[in-house]
Amino acid sequence: MAAQHDELMKSGWRLGATDLAAAFAAGTLTPLQVWQDCEARISALNPELNALIALNPEAEAAAEASTQRWQQGRPLSPLDGVPVTIKDNLNVAGLATTWGNKALADRPAEQDELSVTRCRRAGMVILGKTNVPEFTLEGYTDNPLFGVTRNPWNTALTPGGSTGGGVASVAAGFAPLAIGTDGGGSIRRPASHTGLVGFKPSIGAVARVNSLPQVMLDFEVIGPIGRSVVDTATLFNIMAGEDARDRKSLRVSQGRVDFSTRPERLRILYVPRFGDHPLDPQIAASVAGAAAVLRAQGHEVTEGELPFSLDFVDAFWPMLGAVAVAALFERYPEAEPVAAEKFRTQAARGRDMGAASYLNALDDIDAFRRRVSAAFDQVDVIMTPSAAALPWPAEQGYPTEIDGQEVGPRGHAIYTGWVNACGHPAINLPSAQAQQGLPIGFQLVGNFGDDELLFRLAAEYEAAAHAGWQWPGETTNNSDARQ
Repeated sequence: MAAQHDELMKSGWRLGATDLAAAFAAGTLTPLQVWQDCEARISALNPELNALIALNPEAEAAAEASTQRWQQGRPLSPLDGVPVTIKDNLNVAGLATTWGNKALADRPAEQDELSVTRCRRAGMVILGKTNVPEFTLEGYTDNPLFGVTRNPWNTALTPGGSTGGGVASVAAGFAPLAIGTDGGGSIRRPASHTGLVGFKPSIGAVARVNSLPQVMLDFEVIGPIGRSVVDTATLFNIMAGEDARDRKSLRVSQGRVDFSTRPERLRILYVPRFGDHPLDPQIAASVAGAAAVLRAQGHEVTEGELPFSLDFVDAFWPMLGAVAVAALFERYPEAEPVAAEKFRTQAARGRDMGAASYLNALDDIDAFRRRVSAAFDQVDVIMTPSAAALPWPAEQGYPTEIDGQEVGPRGHAIYTGWVNACGHPAINLPSAQAQQGLPIGFQLVGNFGDDELLFRLAAEYEAAAHAGWQWPGETTNNSDARQ
């Protein structure tokens, strides 16, 4: 028994969230032991990865309290004592919410974001805050305050963004779970670059209270990240649910995920690429293999194009970003002088934009949402790649070339933003790795409010195709590993 305990102690950081809870219930591990294990892992690896930018000084006490509850047989939830990290654009009482900006670095939050409150009430151990790009408006993770975050699979490369610190913390074994935000793919794409499950809920499925200014409108939602579907869904169950202070949350069900039944035969539209936009050939092949798995499971998988145009989304995205930064600097004028020059330029464009144009664009959002909703009368799920490119150099804002073609800042990100514009749920799942051992992912997009259906389909896929989580540095080049 002592040898078994010692082995578990060595690998506590390696266990998933639900496995940890089982170990707590069995008495083979305690939350305090796991916190110590994770802290040692952070001390060893975070200086190079730069995933965590602030540690929670109350984490040890929370782990001790959870240990006592498990010993007394009264855990607060299925994830009592499980460590979780929080993205640095979400408020955690007592810790600064810096948004990656130097002027905001010394302002501790007075209240938790509601999702953080729900995690505390569930007894989870909040380890700390994870790094973001400045103002969380870019698809890689670097800022003037804390610097660049690196990918645990290859530290020369980026984990993506804007939840780059969050995915790096989970992939490196700092915590089995992370909470991030997704305003244009900021959970799904980083999850694809690190081999994780990342979920973007329907608008309102996770109520938002005590938040930073919602400069990305309701495009940005809070979602969970984990190493397995069941772990990610379990965190979602804790975070999800309505709150009267967020009226949009009143339109969506509680979103509790139940895996007791498998999804019926679903109509899945597989969109292998968007028009003539370049796609890395290894990603194309990997996602095609995942589509074959879903087809083999009995689902009706048809290949085709999106049944609606993305012209509106492509035109609106630069407008949204410019107005967002202008609004942000109006709310926090002290942040502008120390912000990166690109954001000051972007804010100037936002200030010059006419109010009438912006209001007309808001009407166009509603029209786009109606078109997407109508399209889902004919399909249950839409499947696409999550990103058009493999991870690129960590200090570089975006890949400038994909499959031999030059691309701009959003070239790698074309598959995800439309889902935020329509507000539907989506999940990233790992598929077969690239030849160089880098992760690849694909996204499944459901109808509005079908969050649970996506999780159930994802669990079914994972059971058939996933060989189990492989730690960076311990994986082999096996193209069939996830098929």
